[in-house]
Amino acid sequence: MIIPQAKSCPIAASQNAVYSQFIQHLKVDPEKITRTTDIPFLPVSFFKTHKIVTPDGNDTQIVFSSSATTGTTQSQHFVHDLSVYEQSFIKGFEHFFGHVPDHCILALLPSYQEREGSSLIYMVDELIKLSGHPQSGYFLNDNEKLVRTLSDLRDKKQKTILIGVTYALLDLAEEYKLDLENIVIMETGGMKGRRKEMVREELHD
Repeated sequence: MIIPQAKSCPIAASQNAVYSQFIQHLKVDPEKITRTTDIPFLPVSFFKTHKIVTPDGNDTQIVFSSSATTGTTQSQHFVHDLSVYEQSFIKGFEHFFGHVPDHCILALLPSYQEREGSSLIYMVDELIKLSGHPQSGYFLNDNEKLVRTLSDLRDKKQKTILIGVTYALLDLAEEYKLDLENIVIMETGGMKGRRKEMVREELHD
């Protein structure tokens, strides 16, 4: 029996030249894949060295880039159809958290806001728009206002998600005594060279 996800491999192989060459080198026949665990995944490094677009061609609506905080070459994500991209992350959000307009979306993403080409900023922009909540928004260099907003939303029992880069969330937690009951924190992005890296278990403890 072939599970639905396994069908993506032959589709990708037929639509993406880089992926097709990659699995040929691995001597993998995409038509014989029946399990998700058997699908060969492109190494992340390929996004630094190859232009990966599905379907093939130069028709891309936007190009996202990685932060390259370690000084290495930036990875690039070429998006052919933004509507598919948006549908993907919105459905992912709703799968885990529910209807977007039910939430207030707060963002603490200083290093991302300070550069161009961030896919995270694009996603958060869209979620903020979809939420439609008057208090949704970014908090760049204004932790005091963020804390007041969090307190107000908590008191109102408003469903709230705070999306923050790891080091900024730690800075916030050290500066203020926070009661985050009913507030969902989504941390992302690591330390960006601002703090010592921590394993997830230590960070979430």
